[in-house]
Amino acid sequence: MRFVDYVKIKVIPGKGGDGIIAFRREKFVPKGGPSGGNGGRGGSIILKVDAQLHTLQDIRYHRIYKANRGKHGEGSLRHGKKGEDITVKVPAGTIVKDLHNGEVVADLQIDGESIVVAQGGRGGRGNAEFATPTHQAPREFEYGREGRDRELELELKVLADVGLVGFPNAGKSTLLSRVSRAKPKIADYPFTTLTPNLGIVKSGAYSSFVMADIPGLIEGAHKGKGLGIQFLKHVERCSVLLFLVDANDEDPAESYRLLFEEVKKYSPGLIQRKRMLAITKMDSFVGVPKMATFEPVELFPISSVSGEGLEDLIKALSTSISE
Repeated sequence: MRFVDYVKIKVIPGKGGDGIIAFRREKFVPKGGPSGGNGGRGGSIILKVDAQLHTLQDIRYHRIYKANRGKHGEGSLRHGKKGEDITVKVPAGTIVKDLHNGEVVADLQIDGESIVVAQGGRGGRGNAEFATPTHQAPREFEYGREGRDRELELELKVLADVGLVGFPNAGKSTLLSRVSRAKPKIADYPFTTLTPNLGIVKSGAYSSFVMADIPGLIEGAHKGKGLGIQFLKHVERCSVLLFLVDANDEDPAESYRLLFEEVKKYSPGLIQRKRMLAITKMDSFVGVPKMATFEPVELFPISSVSGEGLEDLIKALSTSISE
């Protein structure tokens, strides 16, 4: 299944049903009173979080949602039935924006959370609603009201505690596969990971956290190079950023600086999050990498192949998230 994290949709609520003019026609009551019922409210469009979903793929092929109108009122004070609502399921982490003014309508994060994004039109009143002591046989009624159509942007940003940041082939996917049950695609060439992968990492008998592996960055990612902007947005919700640098890089310290700058240029506030640095692939490196970093950062030499340093890294990440 393709990972889709951005779609545009149009939502059209149902029109309200019309009220009607009717009078009671009862035996031995030659001049019955007004009995026109009200029209039913039109159906609404609702967005609801479903924790089983991880992409906006289904919505990509269904861009227009139109609810049914309310039923018209009837005689004998029978009100019209409400139009059926349409519920659109979205994954947790979906941000809903009004396409025309950019206003954030909702930030849906919790399973079962929902919001009405297009309210059905109000039903019209029947003539019974217009009766007064001095106006006992009204012939007034109302037509149902139209709801307000909207065009919306749905943007998905994955929800995770730890976001992995690194260049292609820095070992992010291998780390995720080693410390969780996630099965990301792993190969020895750049851009193996093309979509975010999530894994649950157990950090104790009764504790765990979510780790997100995003596609590798390249220099210029903050400008969108290599789809960098689409990738970087997925670490915006993470509590901790774990930078990964290959021990075999010509200058690991410079690799970290470049990654740091890309994240900072994309979002200066993001770099204020708690961050750690893992030097990966230590199993294939002889000696200790030279790491005089340009800023103080907690450093963890690790190997996802041999398991070196992973226990200490997980413990530190768990502590940092708790704090």
